[in-house]
Amino acid sequence: MTTNDQSLWTAEESLKRLKDGNARFVSGQARFSTLQADDLAELAKGQKPYATILGCSDSRVPPELVFDAGFGELFVVRVAGNTLGPSIAGTLQYASAHLHTPLFVVLGHEGCGAVKAAIDSRFHGAQHKSRIALLLENILPALDNMDEKLAPEALLDAAVEANVRWTMRQLLESPERQTGMAQDGLMLVGAVYGLQTGRVRFLE
Repeated sequence: MTTNDQSLWTAEESLKRLKDGNARFVSGQARFSTLQADDLAELAKGQKPYATILGCSDSRVPPELVFDAGFGELFVVRVAGNTLGPSIAGTLQYASAHLHTPLFVVLGHEGCGAVKAAIDSRFHGAQHKSRIALLLENILPALDNMDEKLAPEALLDAAVEANVRWTMRQLLESPERQTGMAQDGLMLVGAVYGLQTGRVRFLE
């Protein structure tokens, strides 16, 4: 079977593939292989990714490398702060309705600049350019229960995880979930990537 034949993978198997791929990445045994012309020709016929990843735009967190995934294996959506907006929600609904990926992952990362900017806005009165401020509005609700007295690094770590969970909550409660992500066998999980270790921690 081809590695990107989504119809052969369940959500649980897809999650295991991500974990195994990240383990290869962390251990220095990632594949990072190139494709031959016949492989590219086969992929050109259509895509069947086994997982959809909503991740941050940070250049240090490329999901295909982090999970040691090949061409056509992941459907990746990236936006600063891994936030959910109308176009992002529509893209995720497309992945569910047309690509039928069984697994959806919200992937945050340590030291997220967008989350830090939201912290500075909420707790320190920082001002941002108008479009950045609009982006941060999608993160601010995740900070509602944060203890601003935490040490800065601890506060950022807690806020990064809270932001992942907030995006997941929005997905679970959204009309898109009801119309496109409520199919049997689909799974939604959250995860945080460690910049220094390369390891992905999947949230309970």
